[in-house]
This record gives sequence, structure tokens and C-alpha cells, in this order.
Amino acid sequence: MKLALGPLLYYWPRQATLDFYADIADSPVDIVYLGETVCSRRHELRLEDWLEVAGVLAAAGKDVLLSTQSLIESESDLKVLRRIVAQREFGVEANDMGAVRLLAEAGRTDWVAGPTLNIFNPATLALLQESGARRWVMAPEMSGEALAALVAGMDPAPETEVFAWGRLPLAHSARCFTARHFNLQKDTCEFRCLGMNEGIVLRTREGEPFLTLNGVQTQSARIYNLLGDLPAVRERAGVLRISPQGEHTAAVLATFRAALAGELDPQAALTASRQWMNEEPCNGFWHGRPGVEQYVAS
Repeated sequence: MKLALGPLLYYWPRQATLDFYADIADSPVDIVYLGETVCSRRHELRLEDWLEVAGVLAAAGKDVLLSTQSLIESESDLKVLRRIVAQREFGVEANDMGAVRLLAEAGRTDWVAGPTLNIFNPATLALLQESGARRWVMAPEMSGEALAALVAGMDPAPETEVFAWGRLPLAHSARCFTARHFNLQKDTCEFRCLGMNEGIVLRTREGEPFLTLNGVQTQSARIYNLLGDLPAVRERAGVLRISPQGEHTAAVLATFRAALAGELDPQAALTASRQWMNEEPCNGFWHGRPGVEQYVAS
């Protein structure tokens, strides 16, 4: 089973981002997704910089893909998307249907259908396969049973990637909630996201963590963690996606690799991973339950 590192969802300073990926080059990860998927105003790294990072990681033996933006809002966003599709050195993760159309028109068969494409039935997945997708990333809110039912009748069955670690990406909006938090307009946000390792956690009146604000993206407050469910996940998917976090990402990857290699049993791996988490775990979506729950099958 392969390990994938998803695209960086936060806005880190340029040098911190470069240092992070320099460490990833030596990590036990097989696939790395690069690029800005959340907000086009985040440009500490431009496409040229991401291509340079991609080259370094590819030289280290990683399968590198460039991820497209999930919410295209302007002609400048489209220009970047067209450039990503036009380059042929690296595969592409398509995160909106505009990217799918451009990739299909270009005749590319080296791209991945991203988790924001809302793939919930065999007909949609088959259409994307026919358009050239070689793998798809399951929407995080889909359950393991729903995944099994979706691919059961497909021939050939596509390679499936499952979101297995990180704050759940729940929604995107044209409005920037981080800017609103600071009483700023989106277009004059002063780049308040910059340097926030993992967004802004919202809490209920009782002080319980509820959601995380990440610019135009809303995430869960809890950390989605499928280490305890690895046997069932392995039966249904070929790739596990770990989402980058502010600290300890390399340790998380090493823990997953040890669990996949049989050096740690799933529950021991889950227990060991608690030291790398700054919020409580959850796995409810995988079990068809409320996402916030941490469910242990009897």
C-alpha cells in the first residue's frame, strides 16, 4: 500500500515551506502532491517554485503531482490552471471540473481525480476514468461501506486513495472567513493566513473545539485518523493520504509506514500517534457516523 502526502492546505512562509519539503524528500512517502489548492492570493511560492520543488522530490524517488485550485475565481486562476495542464513533466490532481475538461482535451491520462470533485456514484467515476483519470481520491465524508459499494461493479476498478490523516477539508467558500475574523475584506486581507501553521480553531460557548478557519476553506477541528482502521481501509484502497500539518508530519508518515509494514498493530499505532496530534482524533465518517466521533468497532 502506498503513502501519499496531500497538498499543503495552509499558508506558510516561503523558507518554512521549502524546508518542509526538503525533509519530505527523506521521508517514507511514495507520492507527493504540490501546489496551492485553497486561495490564489497565497503566493509565497509561484508555479515556477513548485516545479522546482517537484524536481527535487522526483529526484529523491517520489511520484510528484501538481494539484490544481479547488475554487477558480478569475482569469489569472485560469492562466495558472492552463500552465499546470500544459506542462508534461508531472502528473496533475484535478480539483474542479474545469481542470478535468482541460486535461481531457489535452489527452492526458496521468491525472488524479481530487477529493473536491464530489464523486459519489459509479457513473461519475466511470466518466472521469474515460476522461483519463488513473486514480481518484475518495471524498472524506464517504464511508468505507459506501466506497466498497461504489467500486464493486466497476470493471476495471480504479485505484482509490483515502484521506487518512489531518483536519478534514469540509467546504470552500468565495468568502474568506479568516479575513472576516480580523474584520477585513477578502481583497485587503493583509495575508493574515501567513504563518498560521494550522488555521484558526473555532470553539463553542462551552470551549469545545468545533471547526477550523483556513481562509476560504472550512476544516474540522479534530484530526481525522484512520490508523486504528487500517485493516479495513487496506481492503478498499491502494493509497493513504496524509495531510501536512504544522509539526511532526514526518513522524506521522513514519508511524503509518510502520503500521503498514506490520511493525505496529493498528491500535498501537493509533495510541502512538496521539503524541503528534494537537486535538482529539475522529474517524466517524469512515464508519458512516457523524464525522466528529471517534468510533471503535465492537
